[in-house]
Amino acid sequence: MLKSALGILLSLCCVIAVPAAQAENSVTPAASKKQSSKNSFKKHKTKKPTAQVSLDRREKLVRRVVSSNGRRKVVYQRVTYAPRVPVVPPVVTAGDLAGLRSTHDPLALKSNVAYVVDQNNSQVLFEKNANVALPIASITKLMTGLVVVEAHQDMNEVLEITADDIDREKHSSSRLQVGSRMTRADLLHIALMSSENRAASALGRNYPGGLQAFVAAMNAKARVLGMNDTHFVDSTGLSSLNVSSARDLAKLVIAAHDHPIICRYSTDQQYVVNTGRHSLQYKNSNHLVLNPTWEIGLQKTGYISEAGRCMVVQATVEGRQIVMVFLDAKSKESRMADAGRIRKWLEAVKFQKGPITGVTTQS
Repeated sequence: MLKSALGILLSLCCVIAVPAAQAENSVTPAASKKQSSKNSFKKHKTKKPTAQVSLDRREKLVRRVVSSNGRRKVVYQRVTYAPRVPVVPPVVTAGDLAGLRSTHDPLALKSNVAYVVDQNNSQVLFEKNANVALPIASITKLMTGLVVVEAHQDMNEVLEITADDIDREKHSSSRLQVGSRMTRADLLHIALMSSENRAASALGRNYPGGLQAFVAAMNAKARVLGMNDTHFVDSTGLSSLNVSSARDLAKLVIAAHDHPIICRYSTDQQYVVNTGRHSLQYKNSNHLVLNPTWEIGLQKTGYISEAGRCMVVQATVEGRQIVMVFLDAKSKESRMADAGRIRKWLEAVKFQKGPITGVTTQS
């Protein structure tokens, strides 16, 4: 009886518990709808853009809450923005520090210094700050080539690039690896044509007596040519202590033009050298040699931050041999544009005899 009573009591408890449990887990239809709406809004409110959204670098997603039919809605919009451009301070050259930028000329040249002379009769056709000694960068290599050629060193001798040729002045790069081997002629070729610094360094280092003797020979040659505003400290031009005036550089161009090998090497459009490891193709650093409208007999470009963009050119204009020197231009394009302005002006005046009033400027 006791067992039977306990079984009945247990059955009654289970019957009562089941509806109670069902009642606890169930809700009315209205409550269910309200809860569903609340959960839906919550999910919509917290929805974020997926990671797969692809944005342009100048776009970003902006979260906005808008109202539609009395209901709040979260949307994400693409917004284009202007990226911050870092402010780069202008490069101040030695010419700028000397106040040369304030010098104006009738042709509105962009170079702080310019000098144009008739090679045949030494007539000065145009000058602007031509007597000011400034850093000349790789124009230095023109004197390097002149000293090498006039020393009559063996052009077929094979020289090696060493750690001593690494640029520790400006930390510039070079395609010539330490251990590269090539002839003196090839080194001279790419030094004049492409302004290869390690090549110019190796040429000076392999001079009788070493680099110190080579630099002494450079300065001695400058004195012989009457380049009184000129001083050299290395064979590459990487040091800002290599200085000269435009007038002096015109004398250097005329002297170098007497050597066909310097003319040919400096005006080649491209050249391939074998380093003993692989072949390297070099191109001319002066785009004027690629221009068929120019007849260029010799050229050299140069750049370091203290010197700005520099260029010397020997060219034939209207049947006359003309030497042009441009120092401290602000871009590669501006120094070439200055050469174009000079040539156009020379073609217009047809080389009038005597001083050309209102054109020649000095400081």
